[in-house]
Amino acid sequence: MIVGKVTGNVWATRKEDSLSGLKLMIVSRVDAFTNEEKESFIAVDQVGAGIGETVLVATGSSARMASSIKDSPVDATIVGIIDEMEVSDNQ
Repeated sequence: MIVGKVTGNVWATRKEDSLSGLKLMIVSRVDAFTNEEKESFIAVDQVGAGIGETVLVATGSSARMASSIKDSPVDATIVGIIDEMEVSDNQ
């Protein structure tokens, strides 16, 4: 799973039929220790996340396990909105 920050929306009027009705969001991966934003990617939103929210993202085959997207070409799905994170610097 990846911690990310929602930075935008994606609108695509032409897309694979199985993606119809899915909300697509731009997510930047966030380093949990430094809070630095890294690369961006597109994720299907299954929880109603909004721009600026910190989210939990499942990737790969796990991303397709979420609800009705089992047979869709999806590689990332927002599966949770993070309220708070506590990170220990003990490594």
